[in-house]
Amino acid sequence: MCVKDAEKVDQEIESLDNNNKRPGPLHCEVLHTQMEKWDKESSERSSPLESICEDAVAVDRKQNLLDFIPALRSGVWSHIGGRDHMEDTHICIGDLAKKFGSSLLSDEVVSFYGVFDGHGGKGAAQFVREHLPRVIVEDAHFPLELEKVVTRSFIETDAAFAKRCSLESSLSSGTTALTAMIYGRSLLVANAGDCRAVLSRRGIAIEVSRDHRPCCTKERARVESLGGYIDDGYLNGQLGVTRALGNWHLEGMKGTGERVGPLSAEPELELVTLTKEDEFLIIGSDGLWDVFSSQNSVDFARRRLQEHNDVKLCCRQMVEEALKRGAIDNLTAVMVNFHVEPPPPAVVQRARVRRSISAEGLQSLKCLLED
Repeated sequence: MCVKDAEKVDQEIESLDNNNKRPGPLHCEVLHTQMEKWDKESSERSSPLESICEDAVAVDRKQNLLDFIPALRSGVWSHIGGRDHMEDTHICIGDLAKKFGSSLLSDEVVSFYGVFDGHGGKGAAQFVREHLPRVIVEDAHFPLELEKVVTRSFIETDAAFAKRCSLESSLSSGTTALTAMIYGRSLLVANAGDCRAVLSRRGIAIEVSRDHRPCCTKERARVESLGGYIDDGYLNGQLGVTRALGNWHLEGMKGTGERVGPLSAEPELELVTLTKEDEFLIIGSDGLWDVFSSQNSVDFARRRLQEHNDVKLCCRQMVEEALKRGAIDNLTAVMVNFHVEPPPPAVVQRARVRRSISAEGLQSLKCLLED
C-alpha cells in the first residue's frame, strides 16, 4: 500500500466515524470491499515504493564499493631458483612523479610496480627497469592519457635499448615486462610477455594479464600475419614468448620503421576500477606460475596474510613454496595490498548436490533389512 492510498483510507474511516451515517457492520463491509480492491490492484502491479527501495539498496551498495580509497602496502621477494644466473628484476615505486622530480596538476599519487624477466642475459631487464618509468613520467601526456602513454613508453624504451645495443653489443638480450600502475582507484596493468598479474577479489583470482606464448591462438595468428612462424612451441624456433622488449640481435624477430617483426614490444593493457572487494595484486615472473595456478596463488597468499598480515613475508613464503614444488626458473613475486587489515575469511558457497541411490544399491539395502 502506498502512502497516498493509506491517507485515503484514514480519510474514509474518519469520515465514516464522524458522520456516523452507516452502522458499524456496513462500515466494516465498505472498508473490507475497498481493501480487497486495493489488494487486487497491488497484485497486478508492483509497488512503486518497493521498487524504489530495492533500487536504493543497489545504488547504496555500489556507491559504498566505489567510495574505496586503497591503502597501498607492497612487498617483494626473489630467488635465483635452479638457474646459473639471476635474470629477473623488479621495481616498486610508491610515488612515480616524486621519484623522478616531476610535478603533476593533481595531488593524486601514481604508484608503479613491475617485474622484468630477462632471457639471454640480464642487460635488457635492467635497462627496462631503469628507463621505462622515467620515459612514462617524462611523456607530455602523463598522467592524463595514461593508457596511450604506457603503450608509447614500452615501444620507445625498446627502441632506446636497440640503440644502446648497437653501441654495447654485450648488452644484447631480451626481457618480458609487466607493470602495474595505481592512480586513485584505477589499476592499469601493461604486459608484454609471460609474467602474470592476478587480482584477489573476495578470494577469487582474477587474471588481469594474458600470457603471450606461442601456444596462444590469438598470438599465433598475429605472428603468422607478420611473416613469423611457430616451431615446436617456439617463436621462429627460438623464443618461448611472442612479446618482449629487446632481442634485437635475433634475426627476423623485429623490424624498424614501417617493417614490423613478429616479436612485439607493444603491451596489452587491462584497466580495472578498484573497490573494497579487491584485496591484493600478485605480480610474478613465469617461474612462479610454472608451479602455482592463479587461484592457488591467491588461496596461498590469503592464508599467509591472515596469519601475519606481512606483505613481504608473504612474498618470501610464496617463493619458498615454489622452490619446494620443484620450480627451476628464476623466481620473483611482487605483492601490492589494498587494505591495512588482513583479508577476511572466505565464505565458501557449497552447491546443493542431489544424492540418489542406484537400483542395485536399493536391492542390497533391501536384502540387508530383510536379514
